[in-house]
Amino acid sequence: MSGTLTVDLLRGGDIARHVDALARLRIRVFREFPYLYDGSAEYEAHYLQTYVDSPHSLIVLVRDGAEAVGASTSLPLAEAHQEMREPFLAAGLPLERYHYFGESLLLRPYRGRGLGVRFFEEREAHARHLGQSWTTFCAVERPPDHPMRPADYVPNDVFWGRRGYVREPGLECRMSWLDLGDNAPSNKTLGFWQRRLDPA
Repeated sequence: MSGTLTVDLLRGGDIARHVDALARLRIRVFREFPYLYDGSAEYEAHYLQTYVDSPHSLIVLVRDGAEAVGASTSLPLAEAHQEMREPFLAAGLPLERYHYFGESLLLRPYRGRGLGVRFFEEREAHARHLGQSWTTFCAVERPPDHPMRPADYVPNDVFWGRRGYVREPGLECRMSWLDLGDNAPSNKTLGFWQRRLDPA
């Protein structure tokens, strides 16, 4: 760790040359609780192509020298994957008002340095620029007594609340992936958090 970090804002097609680095970050960080994701490069390439193809996407990329050590993604909800759109459509909510935050990833040595706040600030500014009035994201919900929950695990709920985000009880989606140590993918419930943006 050099201590000198670079933060780049990548949009649309500019993301393409960083897909491999972003895929490695997602696989590495999401192995941790609560996601426990046993990922593959093939799936990651498919998932990230949505951000490459969108002219309105944003990825905040953090590099330490040449190494990607953090990233945060967003795009209009109307351009997000079907699993994210469906709960809003079912609830009769207009997709065009919402900007979807995909994920925030940081390797452990770089946490606690304000980058999580920077991720939210950059993506919220991008949503305002696009004229969207709400931001939203979803997070996996694991039981408190999950056997792989670390003793020192601290959920992000308090941090999200301080940023003005509220868990919306009626909004959730189901996604399937392979957990570490499992032989087959299983369905998980992800709950949506959202915030109405203040005007710029």
